[in-house]
Amino acid sequence: MTATGRHGEQTAGRDKPWIFRTYAGHSDAAESNRLYRTNLAKGQTGLSVAFDLPTQTGYDPDHVLARGEVGKVGVPISHLGDMRSLFDQIPLAQMNTSMTINATAAWLLSLYIAVADEQGADRKLLQGTTQNDLVKEYLSRGTYVFPPRPSMQLTTDIVVFTASELPKWNPTNVCSYHLQEAGASPVQELSFALATAIALLDSIRARPEVNPADFPATVGRISFFVNAGMRFVTELCKMRAFAELWDEITLGRYGIAEEQHRRFRYGVQVNSLGLTEQQAENNVYRILIEMLAVTLSRKARARAVQLPAWNEALGLPRPFDQQWSLRMQQVLAYETDLLEFGDIFDGSTVIEAKVDALKAAALEELAKIDDMGGALAAVESGYMKQALVESGARRIEAIERGEQIVVGVNKFTNSEPSPLSAGDGAVVTVPDSVEIEAIGRLKAWRSARDARVAEAALAELAASAREGRNVMPASIACAKAGVTTGEWAQTLREIFGEYRAPTGVDTTRLGDATGLATARAAVEKATQRLGRPPRFLVGKPGLDGHSNGAEQIAVRARDAGMSVSYGGIRQTPEEIVTQARETEADIIGLSILSGSHLPLVRDVTARLRVAGMDVPVVVGGIIPPDDENALRNMGVARVYTPKDFALDGIIADVAGLTAQRKG
Repeated sequence: MTATGRHGEQTAGRDKPWIFRTYAGHSDAAESNRLYRTNLAKGQTGLSVAFDLPTQTGYDPDHVLARGEVGKVGVPISHLGDMRSLFDQIPLAQMNTSMTINATAAWLLSLYIAVADEQGADRKLLQGTTQNDLVKEYLSRGTYVFPPRPSMQLTTDIVVFTASELPKWNPTNVCSYHLQEAGASPVQELSFALATAIALLDSIRARPEVNPADFPATVGRISFFVNAGMRFVTELCKMRAFAELWDEITLGRYGIAEEQHRRFRYGVQVNSLGLTEQQAENNVYRILIEMLAVTLSRKARARAVQLPAWNEALGLPRPFDQQWSLRMQQVLAYETDLLEFGDIFDGSTVIEAKVDALKAAALEELAKIDDMGGALAAVESGYMKQALVESGARRIEAIERGEQIVVGVNKFTNSEPSPLSAGDGAVVTVPDSVEIEAIGRLKAWRSARDARVAEAALAELAASAREGRNVMPASIACAKAGVTTGEWAQTLREIFGEYRAPTGVDTTRLGDATGLATARAAVEKATQRLGRPPRFLVGKPGLDGHSNGAEQIAVRARDAGMSVSYGGIRQTPEEIVTQARETEADIIGLSILSGSHLPLVRDVTARLRVAGMDVPVVVGGIIPPDDENALRNMGVARVYTPKDFALDGIIADVAGLTAQRKG
């Protein structure tokens, strides 16, 4: 429906609302299926599947790196049987399904297609999205597996395959959401995401099997997944800038003549980085305000919206908390007159000026990335990652100095106790038995399948990858043959290799010395006591790839004068203890945001005791109060949660613990 008449004139009837989604999934496929069907019954109009970290990074539940991670931040999907259970009684031909999956996107889409085939669904009717953006994984979320160039090959395979086989499917969400979570400014969010999209379109166009006549329609299926923070006017203008820049790039660089293929199509989850543990009820208003930035401007309105729950800084939300976020969308869409009007911001000189400024700055940054050789080169060199770490450091320092006010955190901190987060059951906890049960089901699946058929399917997958053929047909055959997630990924690991992305920490001083006085004094005291700078090992055990907090701690500790070792994400407890011994660490800091802190910290502390290493351990993450007590009982010296936003105080505290040791 198009607005008619003068600017602001009411349209004939109402626009259809965007797709209502809730990002959900945990424990196991059957439990997640019950949650999905409950949410659909409440008026949700699409599914958004959260996969657990082993699934996202290509490991089966019985792999050493999967310990403590199974079912924690999403649903574990190890094989076709799990995918059948996940979508039991949900007709895929009638559903719009978003899957937040990247490194293993080709595999999860293959499992989805295999289930749809079993249901008798016409593949050409399947609607939904695979996130399938690996570039941002190297910069922020960390669930990459393979090096950048083979990853781009896999991403392109999905785009090319779906163009003919699943024409209604969005094969990729070029994803700026996690860039903002990692500290990106609006200009970086615009430019880095568009640079990724350009790299992808160049890769698609270079494929010999892509008919130039079909290329415009393929471009028209590319979608984006974006973030909206609290700077409401800036975020709204960012969305309009995205739409205008995408139109200009697809027309000017790629010659896409049809306007419908140049439309900026995007889904959104609003900012989770700004959700606070302190006065968590304030997050309800934050989420609502952020949603307005992606819905009020008709020309830049999201096509699908999923909102975080108000208590995600406390732990895994309950069904009620997810329902609350769904109801926010429904109230706006159905009770207001928002969908009855054209774009209410057309003609605003303030909006136009801000949009123009954002576009100009983004184009300047895009030109810089282009001169480097494009997005992949900017990832490989570490340029993009360093830029995000620097931007994130500036944001944190602004909050610490009170220049950026966060209500309940650094201003208006007096508060009444909240009845919303009191008592048992305030957040969902995933029991350890989930992992044991998943391993049992996996063993039973392997025993029941025809091993020779699975081996033959994997051999064909390997041949497809080596020969540069599209891996999707072989992956679908693997799915139907009973291959597991870990087997599929390991086959490609052996061909493409694995990758360790730049951390962005090995740079010159990032921060402003203003906020370092307390930390530097504490580090200097520890240095005098030890006769050398204290050695601080920052570790990321398990599969949690959200590294922003660990990076900022590592940078601030280094800037305060500590000797810092940080090896990046995805370390085993054994590797962390070995690194602590080799660096003669005075203190170990573990950052875990996936909810797997109890088993992983237990493993690390047990290995330290066996090794006879009396090294204090501090832990940071989204950790409920009961778990804080459990960690302390394991011997953890300090526990830091999102309420501990002042890095200067954390570093001073850590330095003070090292000063208690003998040199």
